[in-house]
Amino acid sequence: MSHAAYGCLMSVDRDQVLRSAAALLTRKATATMDEVARAAGISRATLHRHFAGRDALVRALEELGLQECEAALARAGLDQGSVSDALRRLVKEIEPAAGLLAFLYTENQLFEGDAQNGGWSRIDDRLAALFRRGQESGEFRIDLTPAWLTEAFYGLIGSGAWAVQDGRVAANDFSYMIAELLIGGAQRRVES
Repeated sequence: MSHAAYGCLMSVDRDQVLRSAAALLTRKATATMDEVARAAGISRATLHRHFAGRDALVRALEELGLQECEAALARAGLDQGSVSDALRRLVKEIEPAAGLLAFLYTENQLFEGDAQNGGWSRIDDRLAALFRRGQESGEFRIDLTPAWLTEAFYGLIGSGAWAVQDGRVAANDFSYMIAELLIGGAQRRVES
């Protein structure tokens, strides 16, 4: 096997391990590295060859989460149509990664003092720009800052993912409930 083919095989294996870890950790955030290895169908030693420990695994999952978010942002076409319609598309596009994002949002609270990842800053900026566009067009309230609306978006995605995983909310309702709650709260009301 050539070195290039071996490298490709390793990246495929690493991706499979990450996706297995993400699936487990979104259901059980406190899973041990042994449990992650079992879920991925590999030994703990193999897991440690890929990720030196939980912190390294979480950092790799963060990169996966960033990729998922950036892809969802691109597919949603945030510059097209009304901001409400763009938000509905974004929630639908981000739904498959919602559990991973909920895990990362919770896990990142444990890393106080760490510098914020530049990738999350770019995503925050794009979301804030979307909300600002809604305010400038008169579609959204101006008394709620774009930063606050961005945090509300993340919070709703995370809590919605946990509610679906716990069986308290039907998975089919995820996109509708999150988008409509966020849009309903952000919409500018015309006084009569």
